[in-house]
This record gives sequence, structure tokens and C-alpha cells, in this order.
Amino acid sequence: MLRCLSGAWCMRVIEGHKSTWYFILLVLVYVVYLVLGAAVFSLVESPYEDLLRQELGALKRQFLQDNECLSEQRLEEFLAKALEASNYGVSVLNNTSENYNWDFTSALFFASTVLSTTGYGHTVPLSDEGKAFCIVYSVVGIPFTLLFLTAVVQRIMVFSTRRPVDYVQRRWALSKSLVAGVHAGVLAVITVSCFFLIPAIVFSVLEEDWNFLESFYFCFISLSTIGLGDYVPGEGYNQKFRQLYKVGITVYLLLGLIAMLVVLETFCELQQLTKLRKMFYLKKQRTEDRLNIIEHDHLSFSSVSDQAASFREYKTDLITDTSPIAASDGPVVR
Repeated sequence: MLRCLSGAWCMRVIEGHKSTWYFILLVLVYVVYLVLGAAVFSLVESPYEDLLRQELGALKRQFLQDNECLSEQRLEEFLAKALEASNYGVSVLNNTSENYNWDFTSALFFASTVLSTTGYGHTVPLSDEGKAFCIVYSVVGIPFTLLFLTAVVQRIMVFSTRRPVDYVQRRWALSKSLVAGVHAGVLAVITVSCFFLIPAIVFSVLEEDWNFLESFYFCFISLSTIGLGDYVPGEGYNQKFRQLYKVGITVYLLLGLIAMLVVLETFCELQQLTKLRKMFYLKKQRTEDRLNIIEHDHLSFSSVSDQAASFREYKTDLITDTSPIAASDGPVVR
């Protein structure tokens, strides 16, 4: 008996807090996924890092042996200064000395990466004034960019998703969930082709040191706003039409980001994903609706009570008014 009661109580607790249990499961799965990613990256990249360290150490020792007049301390100071400058986007190599990071087109490209929160990190402000302006510019610009992208995506969704889905559903009397799912898949294929595959081919041709995988990797890292900065186009030696190339990349990143948001919003509107999201959300407490219902019931009860009281008063008055008449009429009838 106690087991049945405890089991029923546990089931009631689970059913009453289902979204909480789903949320806890979501947190656990996310932590496991995070740890799994760290383990895979560590397992894959550690051997390459060790190999690069060995090659760099051997190259440094060979350089010191070939140049005995140069001390290791002086070499370390020079390398530290060169690496610090490289972190700010300034290279000491002769083949990159002609590429400036702060001409107008490069600054436009930098501003677009800041506002889109991509942030490659290959170019950063050097002065204190530039760093202060970057903070103020980002505080105002990032929310403004989100507002701009939201407004653009909302208008595009009407013509790219909602109207086509409604038309196909009404024209052929198909299930809306089926039409929306097929449409989302087709839209995803078109977006991947136009903003990943084709640009990757173009970048692999224009960038001498990039193959197709590296170009596709750059497209994905950029349009997903990860922005690692290990691959940045337009930084090669003697890049033809560099300024026009930078402007084109800026336009590509902006249009690609809009396309990615349209696809994500299209998938988020699918009924299956909507039900899945609601599993992890807290149920809205409709306090105002409940208060309105209670207030409406109270008003209804009050009106009924008032009507009943008025009817009782009317009935009492009627009885009081008719009783003297009955008494006075008695002798006449007699």
C-alpha cells in the first residue's frame, strides 16, 4: 500500500514538474557534449601541436648555430616583439609590408566584423582612443545591428517562407507541417549552395594558399559568427583589387548572415521544433487571465445577488401593498 502511494506521489511530482526535469536533462546533455568536444579536439590537435613545437625548437637551434654572433636572449626579444606586432595585425615580413590594416576598406571590413560579433582578431585597435571608441561603437552598434537584422529577416520571411508555404498548402490541400518541413529543407540546400559551396570555390581560386576545405571552413566560421581569425581573405601578398575585394567580402558576410538567420527562423517555426522547445520552457503563469476570470465571476455573482435582492424587495413591496386592499375589500364583498 505504501509503495503504491509513494509511486503515485512520485509520478505526480514528475508530471507536475515535467519541464524542470527536461531542463535538467538538457543541461546534462549539453555538459556531456561540451566535454566530448574538448576530448576530441585535445585528442586530434595535441599531436600536431607537439610536432610543431619540435620543428620550431629545432629551427631555432639551427638558426643560433648558423649565427653564433647572435645571442639567444636577443633573438627571444626580437621574436617577442614580432609576435606582439603580429597579434595587432602588423607583420615584419617583406611580402606583407604593403598591406595596411587601417585604410578605409579594411576599416569597413573591421567595423562589419565588430557589429556582426564575428571578430576575427587579426586586426585590433592599437591606440587607447581606438579601443575606447570601439567600446562605445559596439555598445550602440551591436543592438542596432540586431534590430536591423531582425527587421530585415522578418520581412524576408513573409516572402521566402510564410506565403509559399500557405500557397502550397491551399493549392494542393497538403499538411502544413509536411509542406513547411520540405520547404525548410529546400531553403537550407539553396542557402548552403549559394553561401557556402559556391563562395568556397571562389575563395579557393582567389586565395593562393587556400584549398576548398579551408575556404569552406572560412565560410562556415564566418557566417556562424565564430570568427576564429586563422583564415582571413584579402591578406595575401600582392592581392589584386584588394580594396574592392574587401568591400565584396563585407557585402558577402552581411548577406550570408541574413540568409543564415532566415534559415534558422524557418526551422524554428516548424511545428516539431516548436513542440521540442516547449518541452524545456517554463509554463507561463497567466495570473492576469486568472484575475480577470475571478473578477468577472465576482461581478456576475454580484449582479445576480443584486437582481435577487431587488426581486425580493419587489415581492415584499407587492405583498405589503396588496394586503390592505384585501382587508378593506372584505366587508364590501360581504
